Amino acid sequence: MKAAVLHGREDVRVEEIAPAALRHGEARVGIGAALTCGTDLKVFKRGYHARMIVPPAVFGHEFAGRILEVGDGVKGWQIGDRVVAANSAPCGVCAYCRNGQENLCDDLLFLNGAYAESIVIPARVAQKNMLRLQPETAFRDAALTEPLACAVLGWEELQATPGRNVLVIGSGPIGLMFAALGRQSQCVVTLAGRGPRLPVARKIGAAHIIDMTGQSDVAETVNKSGLGPFDLVVEAVGKPETWQAAVRCARKGGQVNLFGGCPAGSSVTLDTQLIHYSNLTLRSTFHHTPRAIRRALALIEAGVVSAADFVDGQCALEDLPQLFHAMAAGNRAVKTLILASPNSSGSPS
Repeated sequence: MKAAVLHGREDVRVEEIAPAALRHGEARVGIGAALTCGTDLKVFKRGYHARMIVPPAVFGHEFAGRILEVGDGVKGWQIGDRVVAANSAPCGVCAYCRNGQENLCDDLLFLNGAYAESIVIPARVAQKNMLRLQPETAFRDAALTEPLACAVLGWEELQATPGRNVLVIGSGPIGLMFAALGRQSQCVVTLAGRGPRLPVARKIGAAHIIDMTGQSDVAETVNKSGLGPFDLVVEAVGKPETWQAAVRCARKGGQVNLFGGCPAGSSVTLDTQLIHYSNLTLRSTFHHTPRAIRRALALIEAGVVSAADFVDGQCALEDLPQLFHAMAAGNRAVKTLILASPNSSGSPS
């Protein structure tokens, strides 16, 4: 079958590989839709991810599709079932799992290989984090489950209540998802960002937009907008300077979720006096949990988040290397649908 294989830094190749034989508890899923992701772009640029993927390895992790084959011991699933699977599964027995923090599992099992004609779902993922789709749910919508689950966990950790004044910094897919979650929670959302995604932010949940085009100081621009003070601030960019800015945008007693992952080796300088005397709560959310995966799919199937607002292009699997080189050079696409075959569409069928 055809699959994208990561070989190293900015080196991904579409190759013919032999489909792996199924082991006990595993399932093979034909890819109905796979989506590009900012994390995959970071991995492409870096050439690896110490926890998630070490080359050479099949690549990609946001997908949905149809079961093609089930291994021995698989219960409750059959060929033809339409599913979405997360890109990981916790062990369920370590101290973190027992404490309900499965995202911090000591033995978190990761899954890659979505940029392909099919993918083998490991037994643990099939058991804990593979979900059945409603008949009308399009594969391209379901493929948003994993990134949305990360935002769901971050949002739930803020424990937002209706009426809260929320600032989201960043207009990428995760920032847009936080805006949608804020609206769903009946909060007033302001999104600060730049680029062609800003109209989408307003459509899916932001009551106010702060266009950062030409502006360098996020906190100064936000605080001069008159839209604060902000009860909750979400940093969804992943740069040290925006982590620092996020802290400066929260009201006294407010909460800040430093959600965006910064490059390895980054450090930030925070005003200790501001944090202490403003009684700020700082947190940072990593990954997702099985509960968040299920909540995310429920929100997608309820129409809160739709691929129509995120997927703004499509690309044949064969052209994926060129696409990632364009993304690395600054292509500002939100998400691109990768078509594993000429007949792929991401539709429910």
